[in-house]
Amino acid sequence: MGSGSGVDSHRDLLVWQKAMDLVVLIYGISEYFPVIERYRLTDQLTRAAASVPANIAQGNVRASCKDYAHFVSIARGSLMETETFVMLARRLAYISEERASPALSAITEISKMLTSLRNKLTAIA
Repeated sequence: MGSGSGVDSHRDLLVWQKAMDLVVLIYGISEYFPVIERYRLTDQLTRAAASVPANIAQGNVRASCKDYAHFVSIARGSLMETETFVMLARRLAYISEERASPALSAITEISKMLTSLRNKLTAIA
């Protein structure tokens, strides 16, 4: 997908970079969870967050815009899963609103970027 678009790699995409930053934020947040959550909420949250940039990267190397758009949709689904788990952690009082807020703001921004990217890809396909 890189030729002619100014994007040589998924690493050049701002949305991928922001998704990677989100993963780092999520790992930081999960350190505040109780130990009992290590193989429950912590595992689900970190996997969902890591899936976002992974699916963007996987879609970027696909041969067609339709395939790429599909992986962007999967990334957005993982992003919404991440949001849900952050909100659940907040409701369970595992993290404060102060700790949750940067991640939730990043999720909103990344969601808009993924929606825009998917719309562009489906318009081309």
